[in-house]
Amino acid sequence: MRPPSKKINFYRDDIVEVCSKEQGFEGSYYEARVISHLDNGLYVVEYKNLLENDESGPLVETVYPKELRPHPPKISARGYALNEKVDAFDNDGWWVGKITGRTGLNYHVYFEYCDQEIAYPVSQLRVHQEFIHGKWVVDKKLRAR
Repeated sequence: MRPPSKKINFYRDDIVEVCSKEQGFEGSYYEARVISHLDNGLYVVEYKNLLENDESGPLVETVYPKELRPHPPKISARGYALNEKVDAFDNDGWWVGKITGRTGLNYHVYFEYCDQEIAYPVSQLRVHQEFIHGKWVVDKKLRAR
């Protein structure tokens, strides 16, 4: 479930993340660029990593404002703690999971939505942030290390 958010206006060329509503992809976020803001309030976006069905170019889609959020700020992490919420980059998007362990350079991430654990290098992980009331929020208890 997505927290309530403050109404934000996005502009042409803003980098955003789009929340997927497609079955099997719920809760994942995909990076996109705003192409235009339509008179009916919808936005046209071009995805960074998703392609049109015929693979002729980047996927362009019209989305509702509630499906958009700004691209989160980068937060440096020297490592992740057990049970810390993280975002893992997989299948061209960001998925929320929880650190369950570490083997060598890989962190194991558990995804509740599919009851699956997958190992990722740190380069495919980022600090999880929630966009609440127009601001990015990090659980300070887990980040204070």
